[in-house]
Amino acid sequence: MDLELKDKIIIVTGASKGIGLATVHRLVGEGARVVAVSRGRSADLDGLEGRVRHVAVDLAQPDGPAEAVAATERAFGRVDAVINNAGGPPPGTRMPVFGFLGRDDADWQAMIEFNLLSVVRLCRAAIPLLLAGGGGSIVNVTSTHALVPSAVNVDYGAAKAALRNLSRALAEEFGPQGVRVNTVTPGPVLTPWWTEPGGAADVLAEQSGRSAEEVIEDLAPRSMALLSGRLARPEEVADAIALLCSPRSGSTVGAELVVDGGMVKTV
Repeated sequence: MDLELKDKIIIVTGASKGIGLATVHRLVGEGARVVAVSRGRSADLDGLEGRVRHVAVDLAQPDGPAEAVAATERAFGRVDAVINNAGGPPPGTRMPVFGFLGRDDADWQAMIEFNLLSVVRLCRAAIPLLLAGGGGSIVNVTSTHALVPSAVNVDYGAAKAALRNLSRALAEEFGPQGVRVNTVTPGPVLTPWWTEPGGAADVLAEQSGRSAEEVIEDLAPRSMALLSGRLARPEEVADAIALLCSPRSGSTVGAELVVDGGMVKTV
């Protein structure tokens, strides 16, 4: 299916690895021109240089999101879609984090800055450009932590729940003006967040006495009751993002697409 994204100008945050990098590859495969936003670039992005422009900013800083949008406007004069994918543990934080009482105001502030306020600021900068171009799409990447409250990653779940609410509010305000806002809600995805040294697999291995490999292959899928029996692949989430980004989803506004292997059981 042609997603009608050829030569569309699309901002992707958190683009250097994981879901963000998979999304960049998917959009480039559809012929889009991608502004890849991350603190640092990667060899994978370098390999896409003909269709990808990297913008190095720290989205947790108050001026970072506006810098990313301004760089896009300088390069292309417009923006057609925004993928707010950056999120997860702020720099210097390990996740998962167990329990509520161990998180102080500084922890909460850093989590909210990175997972919520960065999206607020980027949308605030990008929506006028989208409106000036006659409309477009915003896809905000949340998490099943927003749907399933837990004593694990409490601050992260609260920030993502707020992002989910924000997305619906933006859809309500700007949908009639041609800016579609939707969310993609991944469950556990096999990204560097899990696999890199000190990542979630290592943290859970320390807690459980299992190896990191056993956590990924068995413990995590079973403990989270994944009907698929495995963590999702980044490309599976990227496909959902690309579909919502596409003009082929022109009547999809304020929707949520959950890609969680059957983790969420509520109706």
